[in-house]
Parts: sequence; C-alpha cells; structure tokens
Amino acid sequence: MRSAPRRDRRADGGYVTAESAIVVPALVLLLGMLLWALGAVGAQTRCGDAARAGARAAARGEDPDAVTGVARAVAPDGARIRVAREGELYRVSVEATTPGPGPLAVPVSADAVAHAEPE
Repeated sequence: MRSAPRRDRRADGGYVTAESAIVVPALVLLLGMLLWALGAVGAQTRCGDAARAGARAAARGEDPDAVTGVARAVAPDGARIRVAREGELYRVSVEATTPGPGPLAVPVSADAVAHAEPE
C-alpha cells in the first residue's frame, strides 16, 4: 500500500503572511467605509426628523425661535435650519454635513412641510 505524497510545509511558509498583509488592510478599509456610511445615514435621518419636528411646531403656531429650538434639539451638531411660511404652509429645511474629514464630509439635507392649523 502506497502512502500519499507528503508536501513540504516549509515551501508554504510565506504565503499566509503575504495574504494577511493584503487582506487585513482591505478589511480595515471596508470597516471604515461601513462606519462612515452608517454615520451618513444617521445624519440624514436626524435632518429629516428635525425638519418634521420643526414643521409640526410651526404648524401649531409656535414662534420662530421655538420652532428653530425644536428642530435644533433633534438636528445634528452644526446644522443650518430655515423656517419659511408659504401661504398656508410652513416649510422647515435642515442642512448638515456628515461626519468625516475632507471629501468625506458630504452635505445632507431634508425638508418638511406642514399645513398651518386654524387659530
């Protein structure tokens, strides 16, 4: 009975190191990209929530400072908030930038409109 040929383990010694040197940085980069995307989605969601909360407050007849305060409480840090009345509608716009350096700081925004409630 013949035994299977034996492989020389010393010949494979550097392959694992070389593969790890390529795969580990790629995985770290992928993780960083996923975390950035999660931050961007979070900032966009907070802008939308802030715009809706501000529009509801404006529709209830709150003064403009209170409307801005309500929206700012929900909005991401450093967000720009605009409140405008267009006939019977209140429009609240919230603009912010995603967290990240340089080109990763992407602007996100959201608008919400609410009909003014009767007084």
